[in-house]
Formats: sequence, C-alpha cells, structure tokens
Amino acid sequence: MQQYTNEFLYELIHSTIKATGLTIMLEEDHSGVNMSYNFITNIVSFDVTRLVEAARELASIPFDHYVKTITLHELGHAIDRPALDASLTRTLDYFEMRDQYSTKEIFKNPDLLGMIIEEHQMNIAFEETAWANAENLNQKLQMIDQNSFELIKKHSLSTYIRNYEEDLAAYKQLLEKTELQPA
Repeated sequence: MQQYTNEFLYELIHSTIKATGLTIMLEEDHSGVNMSYNFITNIVSFDVTRLVEAARELASIPFDHYVKTITLHELGHAIDRPALDASLTRTLDYFEMRDQYSTKEIFKNPDLLGMIIEEHQMNIAFEETAWANAENLNQKLQMIDQNSFELIKKHSLSTYIRNYEEDLAAYKQLLEKTELQPA
C-alpha cells in the first residue's frame, strides 16, 4: 500500500465525491483520523498515513474499495448536516465539560460521566445515520459490493460501540457505587 501517493488518494476521494454530485470541499490533514467530515466548514479531510493504516486493518478488502466506502460514509455525514448543525450547542457543552474537568474527575462524577454516555449515544446515532446515507449512495452508484461495504461499516462502527460499552460499564459501576453510599 505504500505505492499510494497523496495525489493518488486525493484524486480517488475527489472522484468519489464528484460521482455523488455533492459539492463538498476536500483537503488533506495530519489529524491521525483516516477521514472526517467537518459540518461547520463542510469539508471532508483525510490523513494519508492513517487512511493507509486503517485500510490495512481490513486487508481482505481492496484498498480503493475501502477508501471509496469511507468517503461515502463521510458524505453520509454531509447529507445529515442539518441534524449535525442542530447538535452544535450540545456538542459544545461536551467539549466545555471535558475542558473543565480531568478524565479522573469525570469518571468519579455520575453527572459528568452521564454526559459522556449521552455524547457516545449521539455520536453512534450520527454514525449509523451516515452509514445509512452512505448505503443509499452506494446503491445508486453501485461503487462497492454489499459484502465489502458491510465489513467496512461493521469495522468502523465497532470502535464507537466498544468505547461506548466500556464507558457505559464504568458509568453503571459508578452509579451502583454511589447508590450504596450512605446519604
């Protein structure tokens, strides 16, 4: 996969965006996130290094299929932009809370950890919606076979779900612990 240049990846992603008819800007970044959609700026960005690493995690899928599928997913977020815009105030609450409290403090306070759980649930809902939108785009364009699409989707969602389940377990344990303490 090292033969893929930045220009090749840019063109592959750009051609996928163009095929959908959506007008979304594209830029390369070095965020450590394979691809992301910024709903405020309406830009899809990609990190070449992380994109290649992420594709390696699913070596059974052709590289270009992986990139096109993840691109469709990010475009799925763009289609959901009104809902993302509507979530901005609450999203800023989460960022503000994380800035005010350390991770240790958050995981000792049921109200703060409850906000983390709520944020996970919101993010998972946005991810699932983006994948549904990506699937609709793929059905129209027939870019990726359904089996490959589903494998990539499942792999992508697994990180969000795993993090949510870990924090939910900690939250339940914290609630149990605080209920057992005398008032």
